[in-house]
Amino acid sequence: MKNFRLLLILFSASILASCGSGDRGELIGSQGRPVWFHPQPFGTVYVPTGSIHIGGNEQDVPMAMITPNKQVSVVAFYMDETEITNNEYRQFVEAVLDSMFRERLGEENPDDYWYSNDETGEHMINYITKIRPEDFEQNEAIKELYYNQEETYYRTKQIDVRKIIYKYEKIDLRAAARLHREPGHKTSRASYRSYVEEAIYPDTLVFMRDYTYSYNEPMTQVYFWHPKYDDYPVVGVNWNQARAFCVWRTNYLNSFYNEMEEPTVTDFRLPTEYEWEYAARGGRDLNMYPWGGPYVKNAKGCSLANYKPMRGDYGQDGGLYPVRVSSYFPNDFGLYDMSGNVAEWTISAYETSTNQFASDLNPDYQYDAKKDDPETLKRKTIRGGSWKDIAHFINCGTRTYEYQDSANSYTGFRCVMSFVGRSSRDKQ
Repeated sequence: MKNFRLLLILFSASILASCGSGDRGELIGSQGRPVWFHPQPFGTVYVPTGSIHIGGNEQDVPMAMITPNKQVSVVAFYMDETEITNNEYRQFVEAVLDSMFRERLGEENPDDYWYSNDETGEHMINYITKIRPEDFEQNEAIKELYYNQEETYYRTKQIDVRKIIYKYEKIDLRAAARLHREPGHKTSRASYRSYVEEAIYPDTLVFMRDYTYSYNEPMTQVYFWHPKYDDYPVVGVNWNQARAFCVWRTNYLNSFYNEMEEPTVTDFRLPTEYEWEYAARGGRDLNMYPWGGPYVKNAKGCSLANYKPMRGDYGQDGGLYPVRVSSYFPNDFGLYDMSGNVAEWTISAYETSTNQFASDLNPDYQYDAKKDDPETLKRKTIRGGSWKDIAHFINCGTRTYEYQDSANSYTGFRCVMSFVGRSSRDKQ
């Protein structure tokens, strides 16, 4: 009898709940969900979903083995309209340095420079409190971040840039997918989560190291820090540093959305080499250069990109070294400098036959299928050519590579963010 009464009560409660919700017992989905449009990050261009033929455009038999033609489809994404500039990268460096200051100051004054996370109880850095000069000058841990007296030039007090380290957490989703498909898996998140420490300051000596018997000392001395070069593309940044920048930029933007109690966005990252090529072509199929035509000069004889014309006449196109971003016309997507100025890192590993075995849907190659380990693939694809390259290398379909731990005076990067949804034209 008691069981019968209990069942009657539960049945009545379920009827009342269904009536009270107004759904008449129908499946209508979880209610109260917000309408959300993917906000366009500042300084980016929307690249729509589409299909295009990738690969070489020249009558070059050896290169046809490396860049065979293939039709692929790519999902929409946001892409920086220019390369990351010195000033934008400097914001990253300064933010990391500020965090290092506050972390060290909090060891002596935790109430001022730290706060406790209510959920975990861990100490978090307080970015609201202004740093007091007296705390800064007296803190011994802060003093350790400066060059010692033996290493300073002209007895100037300078930060030891080798000690500017960005620490971040890396989640390997491919490893997670592999581990979770194993029968009876009992893996924890720690098995595919790792912590990275990356020295992020650009190598400012690259202009001298890249060229023997060449006077490039002025570029070494002023290119990264001088206000004149604020809007020039950052160079001397290796693939690992570019990836660290993307992580910081993602966290920086998502922290704002968290404060506003808004949904976060997908990660900033380096583009795959096929996203890059698709974006460079600007929606035009089989075009040799981003501007659409087969020539590197317009009808008036003006160069359309910053590269190496003729035989050593670097200045014929308007610049000997990298030039200010957006100095030339954009392509049909609104992207600047997809050819020339500086070559650009992609997230993809380089393999000569990638075009042949990569999928035709969002093609990419980052992992060795046998080892499932990105760290074994040290060669990373770069695209676009640079100020020091001849016209062949600024071709949309030309592929080449650099090692991920190398930095030079002709390679920079730009970020992309995968678009959430079918199209930016959708109402929701």
